[in-house]
Amino acid sequence: MGITALVMAGGKGSRLNISEEKPLIKLAGKPLIEYVLKGLRDAKSIDTIVVAVSNNTPKTTQLLSEIQVSIIKTPGKGYVYDMAYAIRKLKLQTVLIIGSDLPLLSGQIIDLIVKKFNTCGKSALNVVVPLKTRKKLELSGAYTFDLDGKKVLPAGINIINGKKINEIELTEEVYLLDKKEVALNINTQNDLKVAQNLLSNPLIKEV
Repeated sequence: MGITALVMAGGKGSRLNISEEKPLIKLAGKPLIEYVLKGLRDAKSIDTIVVAVSNNTPKTTQLLSEIQVSIIKTPGKGYVYDMAYAIRKLKLQTVLIIGSDLPLLSGQIIDLIVKKFNTCGKSALNVVVPLKTRKKLELSGAYTFDLDGKKVLPAGINIINGKKINEIELTEEVYLLDKKEVALNINTQNDLKVAQNLLSNPLIKEV
């Protein structure tokens, strides 16, 4: 089954309160989005990578053009709207949707998520992480909900059967993945500080 990775990189990143476009924030001297792209390229299950950009991220669009990464221009009306727009416009079938802000993500983790989707029998997969894992990393815990008695929150990684994008409600598997690679996404200045510390720690394998 051919899987397309759709990287969402058209948002304003307003929670970070910085002038730089979020996908271009430098971590260890490299733009944030390049960590995600490397993880996707290393994944055996991903056939194609497309980055969704918008008028909010012109410099990101320029960088992607320079490094020859496929893009789709979206309306910039929000994460969910732009995601659905890209899936419909490109007529994507099985699509992994991911933010541009997960610098620890590896190809091995992505393959694990895809394997879970392929065996769950549902139209969508939503990856979540335990709140306690976020707290161990000294990260905030907004947007939590209960899953089997545990506090969890979305990791910003989903897989969708694109052929069913127009259905009112998709059958969904919630996948609890207790790994720091999916627990760390960059939404605040504190998240950015934690990421800098992790990437400079010799015990963290380079991604």
